[in-house]
Amino acid sequence: MIRRFIRHPAVQGGLARVVGLYLALVVRTTRWRLVGAEPALALVAAGQPLILAFWHERLPLMPALVHLARAQEPAAARVRPHVLVSQHRDGRFIGAAVGRFGVEMIYGSSRRGGATAMSALLRTLRRGQPVLITPDGPRGPRRQAAPGVAQVAAHSGAPVVPLGASSTAHWRLGSWDRMMLPLPFGRGVVVCGPPIPVARDAAETALPGIAAALTEACREADRLCGVADVPDRPPRNRTRRP
Repeated sequence: MIRRFIRHPAVQGGLARVVGLYLALVVRTTRWRLVGAEPALALVAAGQPLILAFWHERLPLMPALVHLARAQEPAAARVRPHVLVSQHRDGRFIGAAVGRFGVEMIYGSSRRGGATAMSALLRTLRRGQPVLITPDGPRGPRRQAAPGVAQVAAHSGAPVVPLGASSTAHWRLGSWDRMMLPLPFGRGVVVCGPPIPVARDAAETALPGIAAALTEACREADRLCGVADVPDRPPRNRTRRP
């Protein structure tokens, strides 16, 4: 009964607004630092499209990136990032929560709506707008990149900018990705790795390097915040009924 109530669209919409307000509070009360963003911001200033990629576990910290980029580079205020989220209920909840930060949603995943999402991403990049992708979302496994991020880069010619973020004040959720939920009044860091170009015929070979760069960006952000990484959540033991 309670689960059915929570899943009701009206309740989900209200909860999403609350989460959005909470993340806005975190962005405003955290002392943020943007590290290594100069190459990516130079591309934004030149009107070049970018693929901004980060692990799903750091999604709640990424609204700070929009705030920091627009404060540091005036051209960033003229672009509207598009984020790829799942068509599943969880993805739509995330979309409603982060929509207040000036981003637009593209719904799809490798499981559902993949071709439609790919076309929408390519159209967005051709218009010079950046896109945000969590290569291990929406269901994992944690920090294992699906091929879509490299395929979009190969077909569009837009480089992949690996991102990581961390905060000294946070909770770790018990979800599959060990999501980091930032708390107010902490010290936060967003790390941008060097843009990674992907040749049109090199999507498969580029994917391991992209995944390694995302993990390195996370580790660097954690290091700068003095935060220890956490191990993957152990798989549940499921006993099959005879």
